This record gives sequence, structure tokens and C-alpha cells, in this order.
Amino acid sequence: MSISMEHLEKVLRYGSLIRQGLIVTVLLSAVTVLFGFVLAFALAMMLLSDVRPLRALARIRTDDVNRKSRLEFLSRFNPLKLIAGAYVQFVRCTPMLVQIFLVYYVVFGIISLPKFTFLGFIQFERFFPGAVALALNSGGYMSDVIRGGIEGVDHGQTEASRSLGMSKAQTMLYIIIPQAVKNILPAVANEFVTIIKESSVCYTIGVQDIMFNIKSIQSASFVIAEPLIVATFLYFCLCFPTSKLIQYCERRMRKSDLR
Repeated sequence: MSISMEHLEKVLRYGSLIRQGLIVTVLLSAVTVLFGFVLAFALAMMLLSDVRPLRALARIRTDDVNRKSRLEFLSRFNPLKLIAGAYVQFVRCTPMLVQIFLVYYVVFGIISLPKFTFLGFIQFERFFPGAVALALNSGGYMSDVIRGGIEGVDHGQTEASRSLGMSKAQTMLYIIIPQAVKNILPAVANEFVTIIKESSVCYTIGVQDIMFNIKSIQSASFVIAEPLIVATFLYFCLCFPTSKLIQYCERRMRKSDLR
């Protein structure tokens, strides 16, 4: 299969389709990171929670060692942590493509969405399920990042705030989270780069991103290789500057730590 400038020029005639795909990919990635972060924060709080409805069982006195062990085990049961942990493991252990199909064909096969177009070319009934599926996946991965960032804050900070009379919620809101943000910001920004690339699988459910429109160009022009080269170039132009910006922010943050 030969690559020629003639074929490349033929592909570039579909500039409007390429531009639309670029807009959809960026918008899809931004929406995914925004809602994925909200979900990830909620999951991280669940993983860090100490909700134990059966903790009173540990105070039951008994001479039976086995019964005492069972009661202590049940007293440690945390439903929020169990649910969040099961969700994170499901996301990590199943392919992204399967998750997208589950959301689009199963979840939104039951829940009907209104059919309309926004920005002139984006179909809401396809864009929204794609964004939901990506956000659910991203939230599962980012939750451990946020949890690690919060746990990475020195425990002395918590002890100092509690000694000043601050509540647990105030300590988390005003002391822990602001310091944890510095730890998790690079990872969250890297997730944006990852989502830009992973969003390409959304073309399988008809989301009009870069890959969807590239496939359309291939069908219309009967050219295979050159549209893929254009797609590669577009993804590189989105991901490379973003990754460099992340590195610059990381360097600035390290400098502020040395002051």
C-alpha cells in the first residue's frame, strides 16, 4: 500500500469533517475529566471512610475465641469501602470497549435519551453515553490517585488541626485537600492525555470524534493509509503539547516546594 501526496490532498479536502472530529474529541475529553474527577473524589472518600455499622459487635464479651474473631471481623465491615473497592476492581479488570458497550446498549437501552444535535453536528444521544462511559472508567482509575494523594499528606497535619479544635470535615476541607491537590494534580492532568487517546474507541457507538470521521473519510475517498496518518498527527498534536504543559507545571510545583 503506497502513500502519496495525491491521496493526502484528497483526504485534506474533507477538512470540515476533520475539524468537527477534533472539536468532539476535545469536548469529550474535557467533559470526561470533569465528571470523572467528581466521581473519583466521591469514590476516594468512600475508600477512606470509616463507616462501620456493626462496630458494636466488637464490644460483645465472650470467652469463645472463634466467636470473638467472627464478631471482630463483622465489626470491621464497611459497606461504602466495599462498594467503592468492588467498583474500582470492575473498572480495572474489564476492557474499556466492553464498558462502553454496556453503558450504550444496556444502560441507555433502558433509559431513553432525547435526540437532538448541538453545536450543529454533535448527536447528543451518542455523545452523552460515550462521555458517561469514559467518565465511569476514568473515575475508577483516578479514585486511587486521589486516595493516595490524601493519604500522602503528613498525619501530623491532621493531629495539629484536631488539636486546634477543628472537626473532621473541617480538617479534610481546609487542611488535607489543599495539600493533596498538589500531589494529585500531575496525575489528573496525565489522565486528560490518556482520555484523549482512549476516547477513540467511542467511534464504535457512533460518537463523531476523530476516528469516526476518519473512518467516514476512508469510506468516501477509498483511501486507507493517509486518513490514518492524519488521525495520528491530530492525536499527537493534542497529546504532546498537553504532556509538555504538564511537565512545566510539575517543574514549577517542585520549585515552590524548595522555597
